[in-house]
Amino acid sequence: MKKRMTHFAFGAMMAMTIAACSETADQGASLQPSGGSMAWDAPMRTGSPEDENACLSAVASQTGNTVVVLSSEFSEANTLVMVGVGPQQAPWRCLVSKGRVAEVMSITDEGAL
Repeated sequence: MKKRMTHFAFGAMMAMTIAACSETADQGASLQPSGGSMAWDAPMRTGSPEDENACLSAVASQTGNTVVVLSSEFSEANTLVMVGVGPQQAPWRCLVSKGRVAEVMSITDEGAL
């Protein structure tokens, strides 16, 4: 009985994980001209366009380079927006809520940008 419950719980968790992965939005928000390569074919985009654009502006201002949204993940506290910088889309992390940027940080070696 205990083994059956464990299998059931595992199956339920897997179903929820797969369902959560299906939440994607369009790939429209970008300050980079279209035609840039994306790091993933279908990035997770659950953040609002307002939050994504605020992060794009903040990262572009800080780096002086082209930027593109790689993914965004909505949270009531702060939305996490991953931004690709430059032609190689070096990853940057941005925390934002209601269009107000709380934090911008490079995830890689900034000397490589």
